[in-house]
Amino acid sequence: MNRGWRALVAFFAAVAIVAAARPLSALHRPPSALRLPSSAFRLPSSAFRLPSSAFRLPLSASAIRLTVARLQYDGGGDWYANPSSIPNLLQAIRERTAIKVEKNEARVRLTDDRLWDYPFLHITGHGNIKLSEVEVSRLREYLLRGGFLHVSDNYGLDTAFRREIARVFPDRPLIDVPLTHPIYHLVYDFPKGLPKIHEHDGKPPRGFGIFIGDRLSVFYDYESDLGNGWEDVQVYNDPPELHEQALRMGVNLFVYAMTSRPVP
Repeated sequence: MNRGWRALVAFFAAVAIVAAARPLSALHRPPSALRLPSSAFRLPSSAFRLPSSAFRLPLSASAIRLTVARLQYDGGGDWYANPSSIPNLLQAIRERTAIKVEKNEARVRLTDDRLWDYPFLHITGHGNIKLSEVEVSRLREYLLRGGFLHVSDNYGLDTAFRREIARVFPDRPLIDVPLTHPIYHLVYDFPKGLPKIHEHDGKPPRGFGIFIGDRLSVFYDYESDLGNGWEDVQVYNDPPELHEQALRMGVNLFVYAMTSRPVP
């Protein structure tokens, strides 16, 4: 399947997800930027009958698990930080899209055999990350075979993550993800990029990424703190609007990971 056709499949899969979403309240309603011309939706009904293989990651023969897998790592960092964040994100995905995600997060190590069952890995924490040579190799293989990694800068993670991801891909530096990239527009529109959830060092939020071919395989939210934004509002007493913006961006991330995967 050529790149153009893969892109078309990914676009219509995303449209199908948005079209099948449940009615949203005024707070949850997607922005007006998603008002595509009506002709964009004049498709035969069969266009939305996606085969079950549409949600199968070509990593192993087993069916994928539609959830967010929190990556457990060594080095002393609190990989378990933000305990309410992923359940809240999964609830938002379940309520706002047609993707029937599980209610609970998974927890996985890079050396686990079940790693291949999870198309979406999430890393967070405040301290050090240290990957073994085996883990470096496994993460590289996971990403090359179609997996997606989201890393949330939870203040204190930046130095360690940059060091370790450079070991995974010494020839693929982290670069700014263009504001025109679908990850900022797929379901909810973020024309200015990542929302600023917490101040950290007062720097503007930036979305860094690593591309494999034309696919964004690693997304790093820096100086944004999406993971904190997904937490229960009372944890940090953030304004509900920030919580909502963080969830919206998280929905974009998950939908992109599902609809951009390589076709076997």
